[in-house]
Amino acid sequence: MLSDRDSNHTWGPIPSLLLTSAVQHHLLRRHTRTQISMVVEAGDVREIHHVALLIAYGAAAVNPYLAFESVEDLARRGYLKVDAETAVKNLTNALSTGVLKIMAKMGVSTIMSYRGAQLFEAVGLNKDVIDEYFTGTTSRVGGVGLDEIAEEVAIRHRVAYPNQWTATPHRNLRTGGDYKWRRTGEDHLNDPEAIFLLQQSTQRGDYDLFKKYSSHINDTSNRLMTLRGLMKFKQNRKPIDISEVEPASEIVKRFSTGAMSYGSISQEAHETLAIAMNKLGARSNSGEGGESEDRINDPLRYSKIKQIASARFGVTSDYLVHATDLQIKLAQGAKPGEGGHLPGAKVPPWIAKVRHATPGVELISPPPHHDIYSIEDLKQLINDAKMANPKARIHVKLVSEFGVGTIAAGVAKCHADVVLISGYDGGTGAAPLNAIKHAGTPWEIGLSETQQTLVLNGLRSRITVQCDGELKTGRDVVIAALLGAEEFGFATAALIVEGCVMMRACQKNTCPQGIATQDPELRARFKGKPEHVINFFMFIAQEVRELLAQLGFHTLEEAVGHVECLDQNEAIKRWKSDGIDLSNVLMQPGPIPGTILHKTIDQNHELDKALDNKLIEIAQPALDDKEPVRIDMPIRNVNRTLGTMVGYEITKRYGEEGLPDDTIDMTFHGSGGQSIGAFIPRGETMRIYGEVNDYAGKGLSGGRMIVRPESGITFDPHTNVIAGNVTGFGATSGQMFVAGRAGERFGVRNGGATFVVEGVGDHGCEYMTGGTVVILGSTGRNLGAGFSGGNVYVLDLDMDKVNPDAARSGALLFEPLNEESDKLVHALVKQHAEETGSAFAADLLANWANASKRFTRIVPKHFLAMQKAMKDAEEQNIDFNTPGVWEQVYEQVMEGAR
Repeated sequence: MLSDRDSNHTWGPIPSLLLTSAVQHHLLRRHTRTQISMVVEAGDVREIHHVALLIAYGAAAVNPYLAFESVEDLARRGYLKVDAETAVKNLTNALSTGVLKIMAKMGVSTIMSYRGAQLFEAVGLNKDVIDEYFTGTTSRVGGVGLDEIAEEVAIRHRVAYPNQWTATPHRNLRTGGDYKWRRTGEDHLNDPEAIFLLQQSTQRGDYDLFKKYSSHINDTSNRLMTLRGLMKFKQNRKPIDISEVEPASEIVKRFSTGAMSYGSISQEAHETLAIAMNKLGARSNSGEGGESEDRINDPLRYSKIKQIASARFGVTSDYLVHATDLQIKLAQGAKPGEGGHLPGAKVPPWIAKVRHATPGVELISPPPHHDIYSIEDLKQLINDAKMANPKARIHVKLVSEFGVGTIAAGVAKCHADVVLISGYDGGTGAAPLNAIKHAGTPWEIGLSETQQTLVLNGLRSRITVQCDGELKTGRDVVIAALLGAEEFGFATAALIVEGCVMMRACQKNTCPQGIATQDPELRARFKGKPEHVINFFMFIAQEVRELLAQLGFHTLEEAVGHVECLDQNEAIKRWKSDGIDLSNVLMQPGPIPGTILHKTIDQNHELDKALDNKLIEIAQPALDDKEPVRIDMPIRNVNRTLGTMVGYEITKRYGEEGLPDDTIDMTFHGSGGQSIGAFIPRGETMRIYGEVNDYAGKGLSGGRMIVRPESGITFDPHTNVIAGNVTGFGATSGQMFVAGRAGERFGVRNGGATFVVEGVGDHGCEYMTGGTVVILGSTGRNLGAGFSGGNVYVLDLDMDKVNPDAARSGALLFEPLNEESDKLVHALVKQHAEETGSAFAADLLANWANASKRFTRIVPKHFLAMQKAMKDAEEQNIDFNTPGVWEQVYEQVMEGAR
């Protein structure tokens, strides 16, 4: 038992993490660690992150006694709506669930695997402390030692016990200010002065006032909060006149807004950013929330960068075609591995529509492991995205962390056009508080590692490097460029320009400025204008020009990678920053003469070798004049992402509507390669006689797919797998019939398509938000995890195979077919038999009276309740855009669920 309960006016507590890790490594060195368990009882544990750290450094159990006593006290004094016992139970659940979420992000499935794993990186601890007490932990910039840690404890102790000779502690607690600025709390870059100066300067178009803002942000004498604050520019080049530097109108083309989805922020806020960036010739990022049909065709209002996040949330062929850049989110700085997260209150009907989801149901993106198990799978997804829009650049978004350079090198080899290194700062729109701290590292570390690795491996010429994470001034941009970035993303700062005052209420749907909310009443308060955002980016570009002139560079591209122009500012002497060593960050990546430091050549995606080129040629009458075309040819599994470029040509000409069903009807014989039929739109039908590999029908967007065995087979297709893993992932509309079994993760994130299959592997219909799935056979385990919308019909359902949490919690309804659902399932089984020639389906139809009794309908109760509420509202002509109406309906449904 490691406890700090006995700390008093004489003894200060050793920080619990230092104590735990010290004991852990001492016992490991003595080879006695396996003989005991460690329980940590500590007063400094108050957040999910703290519990996660203690377990990761060896604790078997954690007792945050002071946190428990605090919530008990709050409950007894009436600050909480629950009694003390419930408050403690709620805190315990929150901490436990939070640790599980962190484990899930890291891909760890058991607490035994997580305990002692040390899956963390230190920022700001010196080598001596790391080697002795946190052995094996990565720490690349040095920092404080034991003396400084002890002094921090002493400072807190002196506050707690103003008179060390008496045991009477100080009773008044400070107000804090870790997440939200408080007058007496910690300093923040975005403090009221910074927000005021930024908003006033951009609203007035006053560059001199903007310079006061940037001086305030860059003030390292009083406000040292970033690693770049410890850097200085070296004057090792001859300055030039600013007239010789490229104009601001060219520099802004390298800027983009961060990935903030329509849903996490309001329509007004989202469109204002898009309009501003399009006017500048820059790029706005849609985030992963889809884009409404009235915007997607408007060159002024659409977002050029579309985030596809492994085919989640409203990713249709139309969405992909209307983009200049497609961004695959493997991770993001604020919430690595977590993906988007929208609470139910922020999913009104208009958001649910673009996301192909159920109103009022919280949306959490599946993490990337659903369709990216390896670097080969990432390469496949890059290929899918490129074929879905051959003219778009393909981005991969990575979080700044140890080893990100190696991943970036892999991304370059996978033929991505852009790699984005996202820093740990930020977290906009809907990030829960526990997700916007302690995740990832400063972009300065990840960016420098990426640049060094790409240069040393001869890959830097092939890929554009982008950077984001609380970029705020021209100085930030130039430092990022010198460290290796060619393009730059701004999110929080852009929202502040629109009116954000950092209330930290994004996830609550109560943003008072009408930015991070869907409440019509609050949205009416939105005052942002595209002109303000344009002023901000032009001011940033002007500051960049001034610094480039000072450093002797004619263009921003010319400055990329010239890290020799940076040095650690030794003049900044602080008791906590003295031990920082930036030599790893400022390391020169290889010999400078002749070394390529930025992108110079385009990636070769080898699209000219795709079989789709031949298909497009044959299908020209259909594409030009809507004449029906029939194609019949053999295929092999090397023909990857087959049919997707045909779909691009259809959507480019005819938009979301596509062509009439079966206009381009293609029959293939053989083995379909990975991602066959990905994102195919209405009008494209693919009939595969044989089998299909993983990801078949990914992102299905109205097209039709039929998979059936060749005639003359000697095996029973009903009991054999003829479709691979992750079939139908992220589909939004269309049909797919599989006359055999499919692999794992069938129909994951289905948002509106119809599937009939004769058996599935583990994790079927996970994260499903809409559509219909009929399973004419057995299922693997974990069926319906995170299932929030749509209907699943299973023949001879084994309840032991259903996700236990969903079954136990009562979130799902299990019922036999009624008259309406009987007609639907019968029609689909009949169509399945006709399309695939399935003997098993024919047998079911021949004795339907008995067969229909074997089906179980699985549907989320919340989905049913919300459907009914929406139908009632429609019958009563209720307008959800009327202030308070959506909130009232949502609360009624939630109350019924409770």
